Amino acid sequence: MFIGIDEVDWASMEHAYGSAEDVPMLLRGLLSELPDERERALDGMYGAVHHQGDVYDSTLACIPFLFDVIGQAGLPDRGSVVELLASIGGTDLEDEDFPDDPDADRPDNHAMARAAVRAGAEVFLGLTEDADPEVRRAAAHAVVRFADGPARVFTVLHRRVEREADDSVKTALIEALGCFARLHPASPLPAVDLLHELYGTLTDPGLRLATLGQLAGRAPERLPKDLVPTVVALLRERSRVARAPRTDDRPETDTLVGRLRRLRPADEEGSRLLRTLHAALGGRTVERIALLSGQLTSPDGADRCNAVWMSAGLFREWRGTYEEPVALIGDQLAADDARLREAAVSVLEDLFELAAPAADRLAALVTADPECWVRRWEHGAPTLGGPLKALARTGDPRAVPALAAVLGQETVPHDLGYVVAHLGPEAAGLAVPCAPV
Repeated sequence: MFIGIDEVDWASMEHAYGSAEDVPMLLRGLLSELPDERERALDGMYGAVHHQGDVYDSTLACIPFLFDVIGQAGLPDRGSVVELLASIGGTDLEDEDFPDDPDADRPDNHAMARAAVRAGAEVFLGLTEDADPEVRRAAAHAVVRFADGPARVFTVLHRRVEREADDSVKTALIEALGCFARLHPASPLPAVDLLHELYGTLTDPGLRLATLGQLAGRAPERLPKDLVPTVVALLRERSRVARAPRTDDRPETDTLVGRLRRLRPADEEGSRLLRTLHAALGGRTVERIALLSGQLTSPDGADRCNAVWMSAGLFREWRGTYEEPVALIGDQLAADDARLREAAVSVLEDLFELAAPAADRLAALVTADPECWVRRWEHGAPTLGGPLKALARTGDPRAVPALAAVLGQETVPHDLGYVVAHLGPEAAGLAVPCAPV
């Protein structure tokens, strides 16, 4: 294993933090029998060797050894290494920015990384049949982006999507078919026809949602006429199916990889399915607002939480009439789910006066819970709590009594002055008379 790794002059290479002499240790850590060591090694690969998407000389030197790792059948966490290799090879956006043109102005290391990952892409084709579903899921995306021969890639995806028993992998295969249709728009291979056929034949609501998301981005004319009611009905049908709680036997390591894993949405797949559909709909704000309203009134808290986070992108990017979804986000402040309440507060405090339709809910929360007036941090000065900040930023005078109480505290939040400005004349009662000089 790792033949020739000690012959590589790692000390002469660099990564994000200087000398790459520690890279062999990271690579060997990916093979460890201990889950925490594997996670720390993966964190090191992303944190130093492939820092924020950069490709260093040491990154290039790692590629053949990473292919060795994913070729070890039965080794845990190989799916994560497939994803790492795909990231080193270049994201879809980079594929568009730097086309396969020898005269293109493309950074040398990125070009060489893509060529090296493509050279080993035959391995990805084999991994679509791997026993580990996480590996099959990651390989589905890698095959589309790096394997040669569109006809062969399409045949592999077609065969796998018909035979795959794991729904999460089948979702990845549907997404891969959508990616294939985007990368080969002029191809006679019927990727869009297959997606449309799958929508009509699949019974699982989550899989049908996945096909709609891909059709919306590749062939919107194939979407059902009653798109929003159809999506909301599928979403609610999917939510009625008993979901097994998300389990993860990996250790609670203090790494960026570990923290990001713990911050994943409670229903990560549902979040991705709806995010794909919203992104494909783009500026069709009337449909997106109706879809958000359907999501925000779902009986399922995870669906509502996903909708809250997706609403933030819509509000930032497109003009529209948002009173209804904003009021529905305000309704989430009364939910029992702390994660849902925190998501709603986070979105509302960035809307300023646009959060006015949720002001009644914010005022009720501020009045009922003085603990939410100030947020205290382990290090640094306190800041205004999200609910009070959101209410004051709407210009609502009901924020004034709470702000006055906060001003009377020994340590005043450092951002209070910026927030008070949004109250205009209503803030006059917060002025403190100065003693004559």
